[in-house]
Amino acid sequence: MRCPKCNSIKLYKLKSKQLKCSTCRAKFSPARIHRDLSVIKIFCDNFTINQASIKLGLNYVTIKNRYEIFRKLVANFLEDKYQDKKVIEYDEYIYLEKSKKKIDENIFDAQNFLTFHYKDKIYNLLMPNLNRYKNQFLSDGMDKAYFNEFSKFMMLNKIAKIQNRENLITKFWIFFEKSITKYKGIKNDNFFYYLKEIEFKFNYTKEEQENILKNLYM
Repeated sequence: MRCPKCNSIKLYKLKSKQLKCSTCRAKFSPARIHRDLSVIKIFCDNFTINQASIKLGLNYVTIKNRYEIFRKLVANFLEDKYQDKKVIEYDEYIYLEKSKKKIDENIFDAQNFLTFHYKDKIYNLLMPNLNRYKNQFLSDGMDKAYFNEFSKFMMLNKIAKIQNRENLITKFWIFFEKSITKYKGIKNDNFFYYLKEIEFKFNYTKEEQENILKNLYM
């Protein structure tokens, strides 16, 4: 085993059963390291929190807390990677859960993001949510007019129309639509982190994902 902080192999055991690094003086629990590595792997294998909890025999809250940490680490990592990169192309995507598409006023719950292609990677910029304007338009009786205008730009059926277009952006959108369906009832405040998780998994192989997360978390 190596030190999770400095990667040194110079470790010694304490009476508390923890290990201490002779190089950087960090203390850590081998059992905790093993557990967290298992959660990282299962996160990269696309297990939901419930599935991971059952598979690993760990408490739901423990898995949930780790997943939230991973998503935030991944989001920051992707933001840093994108800095100062030359954009090849970009396009806009608007996502609305399938169950909400039949009710006009649910248009305000749509998530709008810009997808950028740089090098061989994808980066997404989440735009402000329309939900803040929902009550205003409903109270003014403008919901129908707004819905009709906005629908002209909606991409609710775009996946079916773009499958023959061979570019990285449309490939990401198809990947996104398949990936997001396993999550139910994502809160607006959390959507950004789920979007970034999917972006991360699209950009990197499972092995790369695990190595990146280990370096970010450990």
